Amino acid sequence: MLGRLFGGAEVESRDLSYQQIWGAGLDVSTLQTWAGTSVSINNATQIGAVYACTRLLADTISSLPVDTFIRRDGNRLPFRPRPAWVYEPEGPGSSRVEYYKQVVVSMLLSHGAVIQIIRGGNGDVVALQPLDPTRVTVRRNAATRGREFVIDGKTVLPGDQVLYICEMRKPGSVMGTSRIEEVKNTLGLAKALDEFASRYFSNGANAGGIIEFPGNLTQEQAKDVVEAFEAGHKGLRKSHKPGVLSGGAKFQKIGSDAEQAQMLESRQFAVEEIARVFRVPPSMIGLNTPGAMSYASVEHNILAFVRFSLVPLITAIEEAHNRLLTGDAFMRVNMDGLLRGDSATQAQVFSTAMQAGYMSVNDVRGLMDMRPVDGGDLPRVPLANISVGAASLIEEAQRVDMASKLVQSGYDPAQVLSALGLPAIGHTGLASNQLQPAENAQV
Repeated sequence: MLGRLFGGAEVESRDLSYQQIWGAGLDVSTLQTWAGTSVSINNATQIGAVYACTRLLADTISSLPVDTFIRRDGNRLPFRPRPAWVYEPEGPGSSRVEYYKQVVVSMLLSHGAVIQIIRGGNGDVVALQPLDPTRVTVRRNAATRGREFVIDGKTVLPGDQVLYICEMRKPGSVMGTSRIEEVKNTLGLAKALDEFASRYFSNGANAGGIIEFPGNLTQEQAKDVVEAFEAGHKGLRKSHKPGVLSGGAKFQKIGSDAEQAQMLESRQFAVEEIARVFRVPPSMIGLNTPGAMSYASVEHNILAFVRFSLVPLITAIEEAHNRLLTGDAFMRVNMDGLLRGDSATQAQVFSTAMQAGYMSVNDVRGLMDMRPVDGGDLPRVPLANISVGAASLIEEAQRVDMASKLVQSGYDPAQVLSALGLPAIGHTGLASNQLQPAENAQV
């Protein structure tokens, strides 16, 4: 029925993807949802919750530091010289933050991020240019079976000239799945609720009703009555003005107010649904109603956001850009800053790390953007902990301590050394002052 109201049954019967509509030259706005609204990649961010989730994920990921490393003999070492595209992806003078924002936004709102690789004459990467994913379709080359990317239906880029980063890809498909396309009905409902709320306040509370008038009115008379009533009461600023009806006319309200229509609850639920779709804790986009917090503390809430929301996106970005590095080199996005707790917890973690010996003083000072100190590169370990190679020293010290106690108890030193497997050593011949003659021990 909704399909017939909004343009015919064809809208409901056809299951078209965004790429099919684009390829046919149609307007994206023709995509109708069950709520009767149109949702596309271009207008999805007009929904407040979608905009908030997108900004939260894009801003967080793009602000994290990025560096390149290489593994040698199982150790991770800085990879130098660092490629220029790591901090200036779109060429000299470009912004790393803006580049990664484009990548994340493309992943969140479209089928994936499409990045053209521009190389110099020597084959080195000189720039990475994000493309508008709505203008790009992905297909498999019939001869090579590799992926190729078609821009505007004309320009074809082979797979080795493009970095393609999609958040989710269905089995057997060469193109990623668009989140907006998959949950368009959920987003359409949120958009319909926003439009309903706007029209509710713009029309005023008294617009939803009928005017009963005794007797018969001509069409022109009825039109004049309605226009006169709307002129005095329609609109937000006029919605609470008192009305006067003459001639026996009566106003009968047939609409429902916001609370009766459960508009507020529905809009809140729509925000929670969108947060669930983007895997963002509702509290992080301003929804602080009871039950919105999944954990008892904000710290654990942030840790869950990092592990289950950011890590999948960042891992996909790292894996794609690792194609541009050779050998055992790889790119890493540093998330240590997000995983840190409050100051007291952070200090406790660093103290434990230094006492255990797997972090030095300068390692900790580096994480806190402090200058290194002399001698701070040597790890420290407690006296109770030693290396495996020095374990024999502890065992020998324990045997010497046992021999000392036996000798002090009156046993023959030579026999004690032989019994404990210690080498014979010279003695001064002087008796210890702790040893007393046997006759002096009797009282």
